[in-house]
Amino acid sequence: MAFMISTKALSIAKPISSFDNHGPNGAPNKRGRFQRLHMSAQPTLEVGVQVILLKGNKVLMGRRHTVVGDGHFALPGGHLEFGERFEECAYREVKEETGLEIKGVEKLTIVSNAILEPKPMQLVAVIMRAALADPNQEAMNMEPEKCDGWNWYDWDHLPSPLLPTLQTAIVEGLNPFPPTTH
Repeated sequence: MAFMISTKALSIAKPISSFDNHGPNGAPNKRGRFQRLHMSAQPTLEVGVQVILLKGNKVLMGRRHTVVGDGHFALPGGHLEFGERFEECAYREVKEETGLEIKGVEKLTIVSNAILEPKPMQLVAVIMRAALADPNQEAMNMEPEKCDGWNWYDWDHLPSPLLPTLQTAIVEGLNPFPPTTH
């Protein structure tokens, strides 16, 4: 039995098959279109981690050159390896992609998007925040075949288009800034 993961943090919804072509509240959903377009393709579930690195009110982002999200701006991050904790994935992916050492990794939110092209998949992204271990470090493009390079963008003026999972998190109210303590 297939289950749909809600975009609300860690809740499990009704089995997809029980929705027919409508969501849990009776609203039409994409499932009918999904079934028609990809009846022979087996959908996959991909879990990844995206890491928000802040410098003031700016966030580190790069334009992707990968199968999923080609041409979209994204946070450093990537797929979760089998047996890996979210925090371990964050440290590994940031180091692999940017050469940066990070500290203080914490989970902010979890989002999910269905992607139909190039193949049907459900992308689940664990969005985390971390600090630079040394604020004087400079991001390097360690994987030029996968990314144009890394730049700091003002959170209120992000480049576009954004990776769909990040766009979903922003629409759902993602606040990348730590609470202020006074």
